[in-house]
Amino acid sequence: MGYTVAVVGAGLVGERLVSELRRRDFPADEIRVLARTARRVEIQGEEFDVRVAEASAFEGVDYALFAGTEGEKGAAMQLAPEAVARGAVVIDNGSDFRLDPEVPLVVPEVNADALRDHKGIIASPNCSTTTMVVPLAPLAREFGLEKVIVSTYQAVSGSGRGGVEALEGLPGGEGVYPKEISGNAIPLIGSVGDDGYTTEERKMKDESAKILGLPDLPVYPTTVRIPVHTGHSESVYVETTREASLEAVLDVFSNAPGLVFSGDKDDYPTPLETVGEPGTYVGRVRVEEGSPGAISYWCVSDNLLKGAATNAVQIAETLVGSRV
Repeated sequence: MGYTVAVVGAGLVGERLVSELRRRDFPADEIRVLARTARRVEIQGEEFDVRVAEASAFEGVDYALFAGTEGEKGAAMQLAPEAVARGAVVIDNGSDFRLDPEVPLVVPEVNADALRDHKGIIASPNCSTTTMVVPLAPLAREFGLEKVIVSTYQAVSGSGRGGVEALEGLPGGEGVYPKEISGNAIPLIGSVGDDGYTTEERKMKDESAKILGLPDLPVYPTTVRIPVHTGHSESVYVETTREASLEAVLDVFSNAPGLVFSGDKDDYPTPLETVGEPGTYVGRVRVEEGSPGAISYWCVSDNLLKGAATNAVQIAETLVGSRV
């Protein structure tokens, strides 16, 4: 049985949603691309007549994948209820519904069971959150978590086309970042709240607690934008409840779903190597001497794929599989 899938948004993430649906052979009889304006676009060599994103465009749609708008109320706020009313399941990559208690926030390798409780709308997490929780989840299951400290090194494509244009010095990138991004590192993503955390850091704190089902877990993030086109990296320090030897941690990572881990101490992932790959990569694993519950590691994923499009398509695949 084939499905009709609507992709709302024709930017960087929207394009990746379409290409992931094709690459992963999602059973779609029709992919309907919707955006603010009608036009013709080419995605991975395939031509699409983009339709205007409006309520009537969701007639006959089974799954509606919203590319998402960070930092403001996106299209999903206006159109997701319209899509659901017409029988579609909405998977939203934006921030509008992530912390809504009625909406599951899902990374399939971590909490696919949450999909059972959906009421028509499902949220996909922020890209930096997704990169963090894929390796955190197996550590939580095996050893328990007491504290997480994370510093991110986030690519400019996380800011959309404007971020890429800023790095390349093109006119469309003017004003995207508060300081020059080329050759620089900017430790501010989003706006700063009264507690000193930025909106990006707050997302990592709140979203990870919901996904992992650990509302009291202390998470201390510092998010940094760096001059890399694609691929978010994170340096993570974890304190666990139960003792965790290096051998045990390596074994957990080697068998965790969604993780790519060689186990070689001299092997480590970088953004350049993970571009175009759907997994989450881990390396540089250490367990502190004298503190067998203190684990440090490095993780990387393509923020446009696992951090966005791939995760959304995996959610749809999980829903389809549960119907078989």
